[in-house]
Amino acid sequence: MPGEDASARIEDGLHRALARVTGPAAPPRLSSALCHAVFPGGQRIRPRLCLSVAAACGDDQPVVATAAAAAIELLHCASLVHDDMPCFDNAALRRGRPSVHAAFGEPLALLAGDGLIMLAFETAAMAAVADPLRAASLSLIIARAVGMPHGIVAGQGWESEADPDLVLYQRAKTGALFAGAAMAGAAAAGCAAEPWGTLGHRLGEAYQVADDISDVVGDARALGKPVGQDAVLGRPNAVHELGITGAARRLMALVEEAAAHVPDCPGADALRAQILAQASRFLPKEAAQHAA
Repeated sequence: MPGEDASARIEDGLHRALARVTGPAAPPRLSSALCHAVFPGGQRIRPRLCLSVAAACGDDQPVVATAAAAAIELLHCASLVHDDMPCFDNAALRRGRPSVHAAFGEPLALLAGDGLIMLAFETAAMAAVADPLRAASLSLIIARAVGMPHGIVAGQGWESEADPDLVLYQRAKTGALFAGAAMAGAAAAGCAAEPWGTLGHRLGEAYQVADDISDVVGDARALGKPVGQDAVLGRPNAVHELGITGAARRLMALVEEAAAHVPDCPGADALRAQILAQASRFLPKEAAQHAA
């Protein structure tokens, strides 16, 4: 994934977005809850993927690509706020700090998540200043990545089913936003978005398997969030189905499949190399020995 320049673009895009909605006219505590949900961030994997794809496709409209990356991350942060709430995971920690509902209460957490979703669409729409057609494409891509029947809303819904399909669950809960990130990056650079969906889905599946592994063998302090949640809540988990060795090998196979599905573009070879080089970041160190 891209380096310091991409990180600066992502953080700048997020700060600009939050600044538009947290001024003196906004409710102060809700403004603080929004900022708490977004800063400081995690690895920003999804927006970095978005910018990596845009770069591979030429990145001829950086304003649009940065807006796409910020919108994707705002949606991700919103999903975490809602995911942590008592009606779902009831998680008190996120990124090593109190989760939003733990810090600000459930009503403000609900509103913060909703506000971040609206801000994501506003951010994508404002890219129309640079290119109206690409901004319209971004809005459609991110709507499908978060909505029904295949987006992260559907993924959350699968958790309420008595016998969820693991493939459909993971594809929606995690894969959809990764696919949206890859497709948004291509659209932001003026390329066809659909061919990039498979790459995103494979990376999303890999990340979900990594998260499943971390939930079983990870350390809560190192991860900055609770572990063992899937077993407690009866959630699907790749380790429970495949074992630790099977899950680790599945993760590495998914990363290799993702690299193999990079569509033809000017920066295809460089992007494939980036994806394979980042594979070790997906695999939790506790499971690395099982992947061989």
